[in-house]
Amino acid sequence: MLQDELAPRRWLSSAALIGGVPLGLLALLTVSGHATPGPALLCMALVAFFALALSRFWLRDVARLVAVLRRSAGGDKHEVPSPFLPTLAEVADGVARLSRSLAERSDQINRMRRVDGAILESLPDPLLVLGADRAPLRANAAARALFGARATEVEPLAGDTAALLRHPALAGAVDRALAEGASQAADLILPVPVPRELVAQVIPLDPPLADGGRLIVLLSDRTRERAVERMRADFVANASHELRTPLASLMGFIETLRGPAENDPEARARFLSIMAEQSERMRRLIEDLLGLSRIELAEHQAPTGRVPLAELARTEAEAMAPILAQRDVTLELDLAENAIAHPADAGQLAQVLRNLLENAVRHGHAGGTVRLAVAKVDGARPGVMFAVTDDGPGIAREHIPRLTERFYRIDKARARSAGGTGLGLAIVKHIINRHRGQLHIESQEGEGTTFKVWLPSE
Repeated sequence: MLQDELAPRRWLSSAALIGGVPLGLLALLTVSGHATPGPALLCMALVAFFALALSRFWLRDVARLVAVLRRSAGGDKHEVPSPFLPTLAEVADGVARLSRSLAERSDQINRMRRVDGAILESLPDPLLVLGADRAPLRANAAARALFGARATEVEPLAGDTAALLRHPALAGAVDRALAEGASQAADLILPVPVPRELVAQVIPLDPPLADGGRLIVLLSDRTRERAVERMRADFVANASHELRTPLASLMGFIETLRGPAENDPEARARFLSIMAEQSERMRRLIEDLLGLSRIELAEHQAPTGRVPLAELARTEAEAMAPILAQRDVTLELDLAENAIAHPADAGQLAQVLRNLLENAVRHGHAGGTVRLAVAKVDGARPGVMFAVTDDGPGIAREHIPRLTERFYRIDKARARSAGGTGLGLAIVKHIINRHRGQLHIESQEGEGTTFKVWLPSE
């Protein structure tokens, strides 16, 4: 910029303005004979020299002051150089005061922006800032946690936010907020990757934020509250239905022991044994119902840990030793050490493995073989997989889609005699859903069954 101000053309034109009048007068005096040519020419040369010098210093000082003003307008603070010409000293002092004022105002605006950003970042509810074109500009920490770890403050997770903003209820609320200039509300149900229920408040901003934000979308996750409501109703319904039979059995045995079998030691021993089995069945049922309810409450929140599946499989295989010995079943392991599930919850994945292994042992042949394989999966959908295979009677095709339903049993008598509650595969399904994984069941009658679980590995 300074070089442009001191360009030869501008320099010469400024010098002409400064020395033009004196040079013209000297030339007129010389031509009219009122001045001696020699001294007049010398004076004209001196006037031209000083005009050029004065022009250069003037343009340089002005260019420096202009450069300081332009940089100060951008928020930068710069020292104003002392001008060579005394006539510009007052102007330089004014420029210095203006530069300090602009710098202080810029600092104040930046502090206000940081405070605004800190307030938005610390809000407990997820929040998005949208521009006039409805594109997401910012997301606070709660929103990034809701959308996934890959989201950032400036760049929210594009896929999830785009899907959210395309929701008809929210899109309508955004349109109304922009058109009417008033806050709007919308109830949202997001079915994937797991069902999630949200309440959205769309708040228009006038004037807009410094970054162009025109709308604030405040999200309240109501998934847990609604799940608690459903859990209470389901627990009462399931417990009342499944506990009816063992309770009736216990009441009948108690009446018999109080009456006809009161003095019959053999009958009393047999009845007490049956009562103990029914009590244990009710205990397992209540524990599984409570466990399933806890899993459903957290199903919409993805886990965060890393789990080496081979190590987890070996631990669960050792814990299965008593059950394997009771059924005389051999457990074969094929474990890949590089198979690591992430994000994952070690306790819940251990529960999945335990349930699948117990099912395989109980429903396979006594004295048979159960296989547990862990592998790393490459290709279009990289991740990890573990598979549990038994040598049991297999499952008919029409039953496979319903196996993960609560209390669904192919052979109720056999399942109950094996000690199952009918909730094991339902628990497996909900844990896999929380991990954003997939459960695949392969079976043919007479050829055994394989349960395959795919999990992401980032």
